[in-house]
Amino acid sequence: MLVLKSLDIDLTQSEKRTLLGFLSLYSFFTIVILFFVSFLYFTFQKDLMLQKKRITMQEYSNDLIFRLKDLHVNFDKYKFYPRDEKYNSAIYDSDKTLIFSTLESKDVNLNSVTYTTINDKIHFIEEPESYYLGAKYVVLELPDDLKWLEKLKKEIFIFVVIAFFFMTFLGYFLLKLFLKPMKDALHLLDRFIKDTTHELNTPISAIISNVEMIDTDSLDEKMAKKIRRIDIGAKTISNIYEDLTFLTLDNKIISQNEYLDLTKIVHQRVDYFKTLADVKKIEFIEDIKDDVIIFCDNKKISKLIDNLLSNSIKYNKVKGTIEITLKDNYLSIKDTGKGMSEEQIEQLFQRYMRFDKSVGGFGIGLNIVSMIAKEYDFKISVISQLKMGTKMELRWEN
Repeated sequence: MLVLKSLDIDLTQSEKRTLLGFLSLYSFFTIVILFFVSFLYFTFQKDLMLQKKRITMQEYSNDLIFRLKDLHVNFDKYKFYPRDEKYNSAIYDSDKTLIFSTLESKDVNLNSVTYTTINDKIHFIEEPESYYLGAKYVVLELPDDLKWLEKLKKEIFIFVVIAFFFMTFLGYFLLKLFLKPMKDALHLLDRFIKDTTHELNTPISAIISNVEMIDTDSLDEKMAKKIRRIDIGAKTISNIYEDLTFLTLDNKIISQNEYLDLTKIVHQRVDYFKTLADVKKIEFIEDIKDDVIIFCDNKKISKLIDNLLSNSIKYNKVKGTIEITLKDNYLSIKDTGKGMSEEQIEQLFQRYMRFDKSVGGFGIGLNIVSMIAKEYDFKISVISQLKMGTKMELRWEN
């Protein structure tokens, strides 16, 4: 079954995903730590507030218990439960059954000494020395003005903002510190590749130009085969050299965009790769429209086509075919090779990704394709079926 996968090309997809994973994990733990610290601070401030209220409510409680005692002794004289405008109160017996209440809150927790209720009230629980009027528990209730909470919210908000920025700065510093050895190693590798590719340029160019000047028709078959092998080897090295050069200079290459005859470029690149295709007896089937124009950099569009053709040859079967279709705003290259699974398609454009170690290469060709496609806003679709082949489609707008 054919799998069509439209891909959003990204220059450093795997690197960004790794960095994003680290930052996400770091941010998660930062938020957890800040939440935990904020919760502890909130709990401490709330307990401190309740402690201050407890002192006041203890005084009210002593007064209420005194009045309950007086009512208990002189019940025939007063017969009214003592009330006070400063607080509400209630009394419960030893079975925690309500005897009398002026509380606004209906739910009372007799297991706590001081606490806040869900309707912004503060309760204080006291146990008198004697059961006046049968009361084992005396409950006092004060309204919570919540001024302390508003102030606390501001303090926590300021703390979280400052702490988050500090932790972000610390994370950035640690990230740079941890990445420095890797960046230094990559810098050395980059310098090595640049120096190596620079040294390779001259001999490769000399070999290819000299081979092209040889008239193989005038040579015997044995010698002609040797020349073709040299040509194949030189072009393979040349393609690798150009890929490495593109990767090491991708941020420094200034695109020389112009209107190009894409039909002519495709014909040239197919002719260039015919020597490599002949080794596996691969046939090119061309459906190329004349005078297709594209606004692009000549070297970059050639490099994109080269890597698509190179992959179609590498992963094709012996005596396979490569169908090349070119129309206005559309290019497709279809092979009869091994094909790919949906999971492989999702990783297809990642740098250094290779699915078949028996085939040469560094896994950078399609990553270069993705870089060029992103620069010019080309849309790439991959249609593939295992053991049947792969079709790469390229669409653009002029």
